[in-house]
Amino acid sequence: MENAFGLIYTGDASMQLRELTFSRSVAAVPFGGRYRAIDFMLSDLVNTGIYNVGVIAQKNYHSLMDHLESGKEWDLHRKRDGLFVLPPFVTHDNTGAYRGTVDAIRSCLGYIRRSQQKYVVLMGSHTIYNTTYNEMLRAHIGSGADITIMYNREPDYDMNEQFDDLRLKLDEDGRVVDLALNPARPETELCSCDAFVMEKSLLEYLVEDAFAHARYDFMNDVLIPHVKDLNIRGWEYKGYVARLNSLNAFYRHNMALLDKAISRELFSHEHPIYTKIKDEFPARYVGEGSAVNSMIADGCIIEGRVENSILFRGVHVAPGAVVRNSIIMQASDIGEGSVLDHMILDKAVSVGARRTLSGHGSYPVILRKGSKV
Repeated sequence: MENAFGLIYTGDASMQLRELTFSRSVAAVPFGGRYRAIDFMLSDLVNTGIYNVGVIAQKNYHSLMDHLESGKEWDLHRKRDGLFVLPPFVTHDNTGAYRGTVDAIRSCLGYIRRSQQKYVVLMGSHTIYNTTYNEMLRAHIGSGADITIMYNREPDYDMNEQFDDLRLKLDEDGRVVDLALNPARPETELCSCDAFVMEKSLLEYLVEDAFAHARYDFMNDVLIPHVKDLNIRGWEYKGYVARLNSLNAFYRHNMALLDKAISRELFSHEHPIYTKIKDEFPARYVGEGSAVNSMIADGCIIEGRVENSILFRGVHVAPGAVVRNSIIMQASDIGEGSVLDHMILDKAVSVGARRTLSGHGSYPVILRKGSKV
């Protein structure tokens, strides 16, 4: 795997995630109590043995850069290769505002050409899973494919979760014969996991060719037009996949972690998920404080009752407060006697005493970062 490097595009900002991406990119969205979405992409690459990783940033990337720092937590602070954050910059050819994935990749062709590896694993930042790319790379090389797309089976379809929903149709040999992006009625349950393997030289050619013809979207303007003339193949991933393509999906996939089978699969001991470490005391339960079927991160102080919820670092639940079926992010404070049900609280939200806030399982209510109620 020393002959491959990773390239993660973090420029997408799904409007369907609403307040979650108001001040951060999708890659920096918190997930699972103490992680960010990009932790899974970086950990998958490192667990594969890939130690040259470029992260293309576009906007709202300050939170992302603060989280990544030098890449130490992922063993990517190295003299050779390592982690490279590639923010936009203004030149004669580049205005600093990317018109699409192709434009973003073209802006960092210098990094791509300097990379010594032959193959590139190109990834988005809103699809979460836990795997390694060893088998996918071997299958790609063995089949002689030009491009290999990782996919999984998604039999259930929701019109409200159409965000880069790339559907694949394969022939008997596993070759892609058709691609459809955000179809109204998908003809197949094979859905891209937003991970692509190809030779570095092919990526350079496709990007330069698309840019020369004023085409800026990788899926619409590169993959779909070349289905017939390129050998594009699919590689199936059979594990759990969480797509952060809507607020409901974000809520549903976080709450799914309360299922031990899903939690064990996504946070496998065999393939650990690494994240930025913060030295905080373990969660403390004071007085009548209790938690049932919940994930409680370190630094939390629980004086009330927590049920079926996920609490990030440093959350305080005051005496008499009840938190049910909710996601409470870092440094939020729930006032005495307040009741929260089906809520998503972004970082540093303060809920006063004796407040009642409630959403629904199909429509959780979200409070923006730093809000006070």
